[in-house]
Amino acid sequence: MSEDKRRLDEIESIEAYAHWLNSVPGAGKKTIGLLLGELGTAEAVFDAKENQLSTLVGEKIAQRIQQEKARNVGAEYEKLSRDGISFYPCYHPAYPGKLLEIPDRPFGIYVKGKLPDSSKRSVAIVGARDCSGYGEYVAEKFARELSQNDIQIVSGMARGIDGMAGQAALACGGESFAVLGCGVDICYPASHRKLYQDLCERGGIISSYLPGTKPSPGLFPPRNRIISGLSDVVLVIEARQKSGTLITVDMALEQGREVYVVPGRITDRLSDGCNSLLLQGAGIAITPGQFIRDLSETVWSGFQHGNSKSGVIKQTEMKQQAGMTQQAGMTQQARMTQHTGPLHKTESVNQLGEEERELLKLMEPQLTTLEQIYGKAQLSKKLQTYSLPVIMELLVGLSLKGHVQCEGGYYKLSGQLLM
Repeated sequence: MSEDKRRLDEIESIEAYAHWLNSVPGAGKKTIGLLLGELGTAEAVFDAKENQLSTLVGEKIAQRIQQEKARNVGAEYEKLSRDGISFYPCYHPAYPGKLLEIPDRPFGIYVKGKLPDSSKRSVAIVGARDCSGYGEYVAEKFARELSQNDIQIVSGMARGIDGMAGQAALACGGESFAVLGCGVDICYPASHRKLYQDLCERGGIISSYLPGTKPSPGLFPPRNRIISGLSDVVLVIEARQKSGTLITVDMALEQGREVYVVPGRITDRLSDGCNSLLLQGAGIAITPGQFIRDLSETVWSGFQHGNSKSGVIKQTEMKQQAGMTQQAGMTQQARMTQHTGPLHKTESVNQLGEEERELLKLMEPQLTTLEQIYGKAQLSKKLQTYSLPVIMELLVGLSLKGHVQCEGGYYKLSGQLLM
């Protein structure tokens, strides 16, 4: 047996424990990273004594981990397999190489269908849910022609632009992948049942959330980092001035990804966000052919098509490709940030809701982790009952309004406060 095959078998033999650890309530990525760094494997965490766990992560989390050991780890993992769901922790060879390169990557991802091939080019197509007929036409045209050029399409499977791009890619025999803000076993929106089934059969459904997790507003912004992370470039088709699409753009720039925009009419509110991004230096996508040529000279200039049948790419090649992508993205990020202020116009503090103002008081001028902000919120009388996803949602709102900046999964005051 080869060394690679033996290593793969060893990893797969402990995946059940990795899934168990990933599903322990309150054990976030930071806690999991600390435990694995000290104990080596998820199975070793399962076997560790409570006092040993307390030393590493504190008594509260240690008690919770101990309680979760009563679960039937093997049976739970077998159910995942029966439901057609795979779980890939970040140390698994199948974990997407492009996702490994981003800040704040998820510890593990759940998949129905297959994963994008890291040796192939990929583009995220995102935009408005309530898009226009023009937006639908453009999304269909770009997705179809990109797919015909063997470029993978990544989206969020939302109504409007995302869904249209996924459908168009599959319709012409291309490969499409959707990242959900819920469990991979839940079709959201329900109206995309056929697209969901087609993606499971001919593409992939991906999520960092546990199967069974229902969609919630606070879960969608964090998933956007995976959409951009799996892609070489983000293409925006129709976006309002304040929209979730612009969150994906911010995360793409932080990850060193290129951002391209299809321009729209200046009288169309659905194009306000797109045209604003163009003013700030985003690339312009006029036709699929021009878009591909531009990227072939920058992001994909050193691209060598891998073996798409095996889906295997050498780690060194993967890092070189990611490095070129990051370098190109950093150039664009510098270009876009040299313009007037942040991506979003700052609103007065007096226009904020009570919870937003309270959260803003907890923010620091230096970068702070989400876990630290959440810990402070638990000590606030007004915010102590708020869950982590709700705090995340408030932070996203403050970012859209210009009060908070997000950099690589860390948050700080933007310095743009208006009274």
